[in-house]
Amino acid sequence: MTFDVRRFDVYRKVPKDLTQPTYTGAFISICCCVFMLFLFLSELTGFIATEIVNELYVDDPDKDSGGKIDVSLNISLPNLHCDLVGLDIQDEMGRHEVGHIENSMKVPLNNGHGCRFEGEFSINKVPGNFHVSTHSATAQPQSPDMTHIIHKLAFGEKLQVQHVQGAFNALGGANRLQSNALASHDYILKIVPTVYEDLGGKQRFSYQYTVANKEYVAYSHTGRIIPAIWFRYDLSPITVKYTERRQPFYRFITTICAIIGGTFTVAGIIDSCIFTASEAWKKIQIGKMS
Repeated sequence: MTFDVRRFDVYRKVPKDLTQPTYTGAFISICCCVFMLFLFLSELTGFIATEIVNELYVDDPDKDSGGKIDVSLNISLPNLHCDLVGLDIQDEMGRHEVGHIENSMKVPLNNGHGCRFEGEFSINKVPGNFHVSTHSATAQPQSPDMTHIIHKLAFGEKLQVQHVQGAFNALGGANRLQSNALASHDYILKIVPTVYEDLGGKQRFSYQYTVANKEYVAYSHTGRIIPAIWFRYDLSPITVKYTERRQPFYRFITTICAIIGGTFTVAGIIDSCIFTASEAWKKIQIGKMS
């Protein structure tokens, strides 16, 4: 007795002379192939592309920073001389620095009547403020004009990633040239730690922030208080994390198999129904003729 392996063939073949081609079947087959090609290309595009997934959690993501946050500030005061412009930094850890000059630069504007201040400095991860003022000047002016344009205010590492929309430079472009020249400006910042992790697992740390502002002329019992541009900040305990992900290969193969099998199955059912209905209609017509 011989053992025939062909008995396990679940894909039994139908002799070609027992099959019947039809125009309907040909049309459905062509549509089926076009539809499968479209779905395949869509899935292939999705497999190649990288998606950005975001999540929220409570933690300090950059524990290796030493409790510091890097700040980059670029601001123009077109009606205040560079000799009068200075940066002061304060926080709840007791830091009080007047006239910060390290990693900073002053560029004269309007033939020396104005000034653009550019600076990079660090702040502690505690509530505090830094402000642009005339406090560090040798002689205080009578009526300092604090109208300004903020070109850039950013915290942490610079992130330029496609498909990531965030408020990394929320004050960039803020124009206060039409404000009261003698008014102080308060910008209340809520800093949100942000992490970006690429496909290789490398992480970059930055910070987004929300902002509210007010403008006011302050007085004390001795008279009008010298105006300044205040940036008062606090840190959010919530961290935003963006992660690059790509669809696993096994999922891509599974989806392609589902597309092919599902399309052929549905097309076969449709073709069978049309063929059965057509044959039934022919029989009815033959019955009427007889």
